[in-house]
Amino acid sequence: MKILRFRWQEKDWWGRLSGDRVLPLPGITDSGELPAEGLPLTEVRLLAPTVPTKIVAVGLNYRDHAEELGMALPEEPLIFLKPPSAVVGPEDRILLPPGVGRVDYEAELAVIIGKTARRVSPEKAREYILGYTCFNDVTARDLQKKDGQWTRAKSFDTFAPIGPWIETELDPDRVRVRAYLNGKVVQDSSTENLLFSVSRLVSFVSHIMTLYPGDVIATGTPPGVGPLSPGDVVEIEVEGIGRLVNFVVAG
Repeated sequence: MKILRFRWQEKDWWGRLSGDRVLPLPGITDSGELPAEGLPLTEVRLLAPTVPTKIVAVGLNYRDHAEELGMALPEEPLIFLKPPSAVVGPEDRILLPPGVGRVDYEAELAVIIGKTARRVSPEKAREYILGYTCFNDVTARDLQKKDGQWTRAKSFDTFAPIGPWIETELDPDRVRVRAYLNGKVVQDSSTENLLFSVSRLVSFVSHIMTLYPGDVIATGTPPGVGPLSPGDVVEIEVEGIGRLVNFVVAG
């Protein structure tokens, strides 16, 4: 099932995607609120498909990315946080902050938590996952190097594009992750190259902080990260989910 959030008639809704139509989501919306036959996808505005309390991102989690950078492989997941205030949805704008140098795209598979998770085992981790979506870990690269830690570089408004919807039926261990910049493929790898699997990440994070429904774990980026410029169109594609499209403008 593809679960989405959308705006229609000046109100925000939850729904599910069937072909090119948005249908009511059982238990959340019904035909008393939305037309039973659904709405054409072209008549709604897609929103970020989750409202997280936090975004937990993972650095250096692709073997081929570590090789690209010439860096040693981490022994444990290297995690950091991005704030919910950075979230934007499909076809929203990514704002390049004034006075900031290089800002990069980073294509990622994101995990959406489905129920409260605390100290769960890797074997049980999938039971706590609602589904998966596309994520762009936008990063102010100059500030990341300057600060020596990543909070400021990762946290600007609009630096967490996510969407277009949550896919509940996916094998996250064998999907292709790509980024397109102005129609050209600039990142292309598979989650088979992850150092730490989705199950391992959910378990690891849940032993540090409680994960709540809607929270996001961004699983790391493949090789090929690069800079964004005003006027660019950046697309993140995850096999079995779809594409997240965003437009880059000067902030």
